[in-house]
Amino acid sequence: MASHRSPTHRAAGKRPVLLASSLALALAAVGVVGVEVSQAAPVSTSAGSAKFAAATCADRTFRAMTVSQRVGQLFMGSVTPSAPDSKRIQLMRQYHVGSVFLAGRSKAGTQATKTLVDGLQANADSAAGRRVGLLVSTDQEGGQVQVLSGPGFSTIPSALTQGSWTTDKLRGEAAVWAKELKSAGVNLNLAPVADVVPASLGTANAPIGRYDREFGHTAATVAPHSDAFLAGSAQSGVLATLKHFPGLGSVVGNTDTTADVVDTVTTSKSSSVTTFKSGVEAGAPVVMISSATYSRIDPKNRAAFSSTVIQTLLRKEMGFKGVVVSDDLGNAVAVKTVSPGDRAVKFLSAGGDLVLTVEPNLIPAMTTAVQTRMTRSESFRWQVEQSVHRVLNAKQKAGLLSCG
Repeated sequence: MASHRSPTHRAAGKRPVLLASSLALALAAVGVVGVEVSQAAPVSTSAGSAKFAAATCADRTFRAMTVSQRVGQLFMGSVTPSAPDSKRIQLMRQYHVGSVFLAGRSKAGTQATKTLVDGLQANADSAAGRRVGLLVSTDQEGGQVQVLSGPGFSTIPSALTQGSWTTDKLRGEAAVWAKELKSAGVNLNLAPVADVVPASLGTANAPIGRYDREFGHTAATVAPHSDAFLAGSAQSGVLATLKHFPGLGSVVGNTDTTADVVDTVTTSKSSSVTTFKSGVEAGAPVVMISSATYSRIDPKNRAAFSSTVIQTLLRKEMGFKGVVVSDDLGNAVAVKTVSPGDRAVKFLSAGGDLVLTVEPNLIPAMTTAVQTRMTRSESFRWQVEQSVHRVLNAKQKAGLLSCG
């Protein structure tokens, strides 16, 4: 999964590594023209869209898109680089999915990965005659959580080791790792982990501490190292992601494999939350939201479905203007009791922008639910339009969108 699946769980999906030519071959069926889920006039009539500056590239692109294309920008589906599933890739193309998550484990190296990504990008949507490139992400944290390896990729040490380095050294190394991702066609890293795992909890913290995914055990250590990782990524032109807001360091259960994970410790003023504030102030372009429940922040909703967490704490109090991505809303046990369509609608309603699902087969139900809600709620449609703009702005920043 995108954020904290255990390595053993990930390993279950391992397949024989394909050579670059085989990766390209697996994409042969993807060139099928996308089928519209629903048609709409390319220019929005919503009062909300007029609030965006008409001169921006994102707005011009938005206005040229159909409703289906716009909604597709709010989804990220997974592709397994070691064994790409052409049927799932075609499904994502059909539903105009605007972002891809490279999942599992691949030892194919930068060249083969680039061949795969180039094939995906070649079939990205166009609007007003211009291609709207895909955000292509992966989990390249280091240690036990490094999806891409092989020729051209460094072996990245764990975050706990990275946290023992000077911030200058980490920034330099992070720039190297990001440059490797860039050479493989990856433009978004779902890292760094900004969670603070107390030393007293340590490896008993299933999602983070168990795998040494934290930079340290105090905010004073984590914040500067997380910021250094962000800076190194930005230096090499790769978008980075602070995760998992407002922090998974104080829980015991792993939301990938455990239902009803509750943090009874963290408040909006906890020092562990300041690592995210530091990252936001440092210019983090993307923040990932946890799927745990925080009883001292919003006891009634999982963070991913909480406007208190996303709108109030992250956007209003911390001033975050970028893209809010979900943790996995596909296979995670934490959300299994919620229907796929409701998962997407609840996340977007709470203020999220980009729905991540490691199970692309849920995307038809999710996009249908979102489009249905848009026809019934003007306020929801306005939120969707804001989210599409944020995603398009991030794509422009990543060099994936150009209006000339």
